[in-house]
Amino acid sequence: MTTTVKYAVATSKVEFEAKVTPVVLSSCIMAATGGLMFGYDLGISGGVVSMPSFLKEFFPVVYERTQNKKGDDNNYCKYDNGELQMFTSSLYIAALIATLIASFTSRVLGRKQTMVIAGIFFIVGTMLNATAITLCMLILGRICLGCGVGFANQAVPLFLSEIAPARMRGALNMLFQFDITVGIMFANLVNYGTSKIQWGWGWRLSMALAGVPAMLLTIGAISIDDTPNSLIQRGYLEKGKLVLSKIRGTDKIESEYLEIVEASRTAGAIKNPFGILFARQNRPPLVIAVLFQVCQQLTGMNAIMFYAPVLFNTLGFGNDASLYSSAITGIVNAISTLVSIYMVDKVGRRILLLEAGVQMFVSQTIIAIVLGLELQDNSNNLSQGLAILVVLMVCTFVSSYAWSWGPLGWLIPSEIFPLETRSSGQSVAVCVNMMFTFMIAQSFLSMLCYMKYWIFLFFSCCVIVMSLFVYLLVPETNGIPIEEMTERVWKQHWFWKRFMDNVVEERKCSF
Repeated sequence: MTTTVKYAVATSKVEFEAKVTPVVLSSCIMAATGGLMFGYDLGISGGVVSMPSFLKEFFPVVYERTQNKKGDDNNYCKYDNGELQMFTSSLYIAALIATLIASFTSRVLGRKQTMVIAGIFFIVGTMLNATAITLCMLILGRICLGCGVGFANQAVPLFLSEIAPARMRGALNMLFQFDITVGIMFANLVNYGTSKIQWGWGWRLSMALAGVPAMLLTIGAISIDDTPNSLIQRGYLEKGKLVLSKIRGTDKIESEYLEIVEASRTAGAIKNPFGILFARQNRPPLVIAVLFQVCQQLTGMNAIMFYAPVLFNTLGFGNDASLYSSAITGIVNAISTLVSIYMVDKVGRRILLLEAGVQMFVSQTIIAIVLGLELQDNSNNLSQGLAILVVLMVCTFVSSYAWSWGPLGWLIPSEIFPLETRSSGQSVAVCVNMMFTFMIAQSFLSMLCYMKYWIFLFFSCCVIVMSLFVYLLVPETNGIPIEEMTERVWKQHWFWKRFMDNVVEERKCSF
């Protein structure tokens, strides 16, 4: 059973007919498994670094500090260790570099082949981590995983945005973010289970199970068709037309096909995609995409996801309780993303972002107040009631992020660039995301040590600035065909329209 979706293009005054076909759904589900792998990598590292057997083997200094029962160590500083932070953050510096290469492969080889490359890197990284006997081998495995993240995060959001009908683009694109949250949830549950293994190899099982989503992504990427946009851009016009007809479930695709061909012709005239990316008419989507990645990291969410078990352990929950609490937040994260998938194409992007800003600010402020008043440097735990309150506030924060900045941080940048700069624009967005993710991952434990509970007030202040940015400068893109953003979004926005006055002339000059 298929559902017909029609939408009008303002400039051409024609309708594109599109059905939500099984081909579209299966292709999007397969592609979104890249998010499953990314999420598992996000969640697994925080759990294994809280396991005594892992710390004893690779980070003995931290292990001794966490085993100190005298209470004479600063509670906030137990895990402050540069090498431990490098284990987590090395993935993201590798992803930063890999995404620049992925921009080239995504443009020249296509979205499909770029996802296959990502899957291969994921498999190699999983094997190295699961069998690691030295810290060097462990970090090398994380670097391979980071390369996979760079390639996957470049190709998957583009694939999902290009293959989806306009009115379903938000929900289908968010399958990527949903799979990230599912990956985090499974990682937390796996960590909780493997921590019970008494023989000290539970962390290896946690690492090895990353091979499951890695294989799913690789096999899935091999089995699906590339997007019509990518095929046509690379000169496969007939194949692109056939795929477009197949994914739309109709033969009435001539108008959409001609629009993609025209966008491809414009893109093909660009000799330097990164150069044209900084042209005046492309500044609005570039600025939005870059600031979205910065803001996404400054929510503090990834810091919580990286180190959730460590964070709860720091707050005195104990090892089992900390893993259990992080598993709860992982489940909340996954469920809340479903809210976004359901709501994003109904209420739009801006409403979700602005509502979440209020919720994140309130929850982080309450966490800071509770910790500031009740958790002293050398205390071992919070009272049961306050511990429950902290977990509830963390879940409140996680839920708001999961239906706003998490999925929309990938959706909006993937849909706002014109075809000629879409691959390079996505590359810059992923690169900036990974750079700030690396900075947060590398510095969070040290920030927690020196800033203590003030770190949550720091992130809550960032949320205020982010919400003002959304209110003033982020346009609504809901339901607008991806090749019509210039006419129907940027030229209509109160601020960004000033950059669109001479768009035709500037494109001619750039050719």
